[in-house]
Amino acid sequence: MDAFRTIEVKRSIFDNNDRQAEELRKKLKKDKVFLMNLMSSPGSGKTTTLMRTIEALKDEFGIGVMEADIDSDVDAKTIGSTGVKVIQLHTGGMCHLDAEMTSQGLEAMGTENVDLAILENVGNLVCPAEFDTGAVKNVMILSVPEGDDKPLKYPLMFSVCDVVLINKIDVLPYFDFNLERCREAVKKRNPAAKIFPLSARTGEGMEVFTDWLRTEIRSWQEE
Repeated sequence: MDAFRTIEVKRSIFDNNDRQAEELRKKLKKDKVFLMNLMSSPGSGKTTTLMRTIEALKDEFGIGVMEADIDSDVDAKTIGSTGVKVIQLHTGGMCHLDAEMTSQGLEAMGTENVDLAILENVGNLVCPAEFDTGAVKNVMILSVPEGDDKPLKYPLMFSVCDVVLINKIDVLPYFDFNLERCREAVKKRNPAAKIFPLSARTGEGMEVFTDWLRTEIRSWQEE
């Protein structure tokens, strides 16, 4: 049997993506555009959280949103009702976005007069965590109905996130979800992660998150 070579394609792809992500961040820094990558499982409340965030910040910052889905434009239509810039990204079956795809989305959306660009990534806790999109900050949402053990089951997602939003705290009495146990699990994976419990539906806790985001945007623009 003839000898053959084994090529680590996955590693090569990731290395190339990391370089593209760094180049994109440099461009965003130059243009004073803060890119936030928002990740979560389907049904965690990403779009509702995003609507609340836009409501809190749209009078202070120019906002643009990229809605990434395998198909459909339901979320983009919802976000479009806020009056901010929005573009729908179809991934053609892929369960994530990488730096090049994000860059294409930003170019198509246009970043003129945009201070805050938000990428609502494809909904799952595996693939999106593997690819650096070029975002300034990674934010993920864990909803109470999903359970407090998700940081242990999906370690990479919680390791790469700067912020974990624990959403749907208004239904805590109805689920076996221990908030302190969840905090400990997140910190075990990522000691530096900021954790904000909130309810996007009622608005409880949203101000703490939007205050953090406001400070981060201004810091990014002023540095």
